[in-house]
Amino acid sequence: MISTPSSSGAGGCPFHRAAESAPNGCPVSPEAAAFDPFDRPYQLDPAEALRWSRDQEPVFWSPRLGYWVVSRYEDVKAVFRDNHTFSPSIALEKLTPAPPEATKILESYGYAMRRTMVNEDEPDHMQRRRLLMDAFLPENLEKHEGWIRELARDYMDRFIDKGRVDLVAEMFREIPMTVALRFLGVPKEDAQELRKFSVAHTLNTWGRPTPEEQLQIAEDVGRFWQTAQEILDRMRADPTGEGWMYDSIRMHEVHPDIVTESYLRSMMMAILVAAHETTAFATANAFRILLSNRESWNDLCENPALIPSAVEECLRVVGSVVAWRRIATRDTEVGGVKIPEGGKLLVVQASANRDPHHFENPDDFDIYRQNAAEHLTFGYGAHQCMGKNIARLEMRVILDEFVRRLPHLQLVEDQTFEYLPNTSFRGPKSLWVEWEPAQNPERRTREVLDNPTHFSIGAPTKDDILRRVVVTDVVREAEAVIRIDLADPHGRGLPDWSPGSHIELVSCELPACSPDLPIEPVASEWRRYYSLCGTRDDRSRLSIAILREPEGRGGSAHFHATVESGDVLHIAGPKNHFPLDETAPRYTLIAGGIGITPILAMADRLKALGKPYALHYCGASRRTMAFVDRVERDHAAALTLHAGDEGCRLDLPQALSGLSRGEQVYACGPERMLEALEALAEERQWPEGTLHVEHFTARSGILDAEHEHGFEAVLADSELTVEVGNDQTLLEALTAAGVDVPSDCCEGLCGTCEVAVVEGDIDHRDLVLSRAERDASDRMMACCSRAKGKRLVLSL
Repeated sequence: MISTPSSSGAGGCPFHRAAESAPNGCPVSPEAAAFDPFDRPYQLDPAEALRWSRDQEPVFWSPRLGYWVVSRYEDVKAVFRDNHTFSPSIALEKLTPAPPEATKILESYGYAMRRTMVNEDEPDHMQRRRLLMDAFLPENLEKHEGWIRELARDYMDRFIDKGRVDLVAEMFREIPMTVALRFLGVPKEDAQELRKFSVAHTLNTWGRPTPEEQLQIAEDVGRFWQTAQEILDRMRADPTGEGWMYDSIRMHEVHPDIVTESYLRSMMMAILVAAHETTAFATANAFRILLSNRESWNDLCENPALIPSAVEECLRVVGSVVAWRRIATRDTEVGGVKIPEGGKLLVVQASANRDPHHFENPDDFDIYRQNAAEHLTFGYGAHQCMGKNIARLEMRVILDEFVRRLPHLQLVEDQTFEYLPNTSFRGPKSLWVEWEPAQNPERRTREVLDNPTHFSIGAPTKDDILRRVVVTDVVREAEAVIRIDLADPHGRGLPDWSPGSHIELVSCELPACSPDLPIEPVASEWRRYYSLCGTRDDRSRLSIAILREPEGRGGSAHFHATVESGDVLHIAGPKNHFPLDETAPRYTLIAGGIGITPILAMADRLKALGKPYALHYCGASRRTMAFVDRVERDHAAALTLHAGDEGCRLDLPQALSGLSRGEQVYACGPERMLEALEALAEERQWPEGTLHVEHFTARSGILDAEHEHGFEAVLADSELTVEVGNDQTLLEALTAAGVDVPSDCCEGLCGTCEVAVVEGDIDHRDLVLSRAERDASDRMMACCSRAKGKRLVLSL
């Protein structure tokens, strides 16, 4: 229950005693004691309100709330992953206890909300979910795109010539409700009644209404329940209709012990709130942040193929689902903090989505962010939102219609944004926008409506998340090595990056921009990864170096032959799969040939930090070694240059004979050098985490179906089984099953698609894991590694 502060004198502690203790006996910090999710900071920006927690106290006891608050990404994910230890049974429990009068009002309407998908424990939850999941599978959602687009156009037609409108009132509340009702199979004539009451359920469950407010809310919730039950009874009388509720009714007839009547009655009300409120809020939040970041909005108008990635970034930064609740079923720990049995947790996804330990530059709004889809707004594991992909589809289609039809849309200035006071859902009550109707593109040509963007169901395709850049300079840095400097074509700053980061360079040029017709990306044959080697303090450009490799796959030769100053290219990133741990006492950096590019950025950073380091730079000769002058100028005190034609070859055992305690080794270069380093590390039994290497190319080739066998992947967190064919990678099979797994290189080089393995023998084919990590058999790269046998159990 919620604890209330006691009165105290000026400057005194607002709690019962000066040093309040948490249920585990630990003292409560002043910041934790002061935290109140109903205060203005949390209501306006929950992630910012919990910045102190992410930095200092990622799991803390809130006396005012009576909950443990979890704020960091890995901890939030861990709680969602283990739905046995952390039961969802309190997810729909009233946060503010109801007065007896409100309870009597609800009873008068026969209110009997019980278990739903949201708050059901295992094994009942997954048994039911398996039976009712088909309608949410990607292949079954594709058919909805057409009529959702027609719906969006119909609503836009009503105000396209007005010039000013509240998008929440006129469209964003209406479309998600209409989509939800049609998806469920609820007749149109019943829709209006349900629209009236859905907000009341949010405040009743997750709000802090006064006793007087609770009486009116109880009336609205009771009427919502009563209306939903009347609709359900009519549907059950003739269960032949189409829609998810009809599917559920028919499953009830076949499996009444699993899809129970009480479940049908509770879900009829709960899913309307889940499908309607969250998507309506998410769409309003997305438009507000996009229109507040005009450059991002303009980029979408120019290239609507970026809309899926933009939607994920909106869900990450301003998602509509702020927090969820769990209760510990046993004594346990979260983030090293002891949680007693019965402890209630407020798991704050909005805070996790801004965790710098998981997202680089987390406070930046970047529609080109490659891992934005790893946000936790949809939850994770067995209880991840079933409707995530239809919500994505709605948001994408609505955005596509607006960037085509109203690219000149603007937020009305100086408007005040108000939010429903609650812990868990966030979206403005109104969103006023304006535009000049005379500038509407369709007044000049109706072609703007003829070629809408088609969106694949599911998480964004990374190949579409491309940032347009212009080549400002091409400089020869050594024999067969060129440096390419890239800038934003509009003169904007480029993203910050960290040592070891790379970009994916794509050789494709988009047609000239038309103010009337958005452009489509052109597929490209050449996509290659190159480490960043410029200076981080210069946000106006990104620099890469490319070695021309005659025996390579052709990408380097293509860029050498074709790239000129003024060319328009595309990049993905920056991304960092080779990060520098800045906490070590000392470092040895080893670069072979073009491997100097990430190592040079690391040396620059260590010098700036004042950290001791040694730098070994190897090459055939000075004329083939890029950045020699810069390396000698900036790092002479730490540098040993190993030029082969000068008889100064690197003796690895000698150079690494005296590693100090805690020293770390970072290396990038030819495969034979990295293999020698890995062998040396194993021979000398360096502590795990001492050696860090980055490979240029993958060892394994394309999947050869004739020499592979199929296997099954059991997803322990989701309690699903996915069949992996002999012609599929594990990553492909998981994606086809609607499971979001982040990925990048798909060659076993980057580590993005790592999944945890609970059981089974792994056929490792990556170049990411160390020998010790492979021997542990507790993780694998889904893009390339497989099962040695017929079965793997994964923590997914």
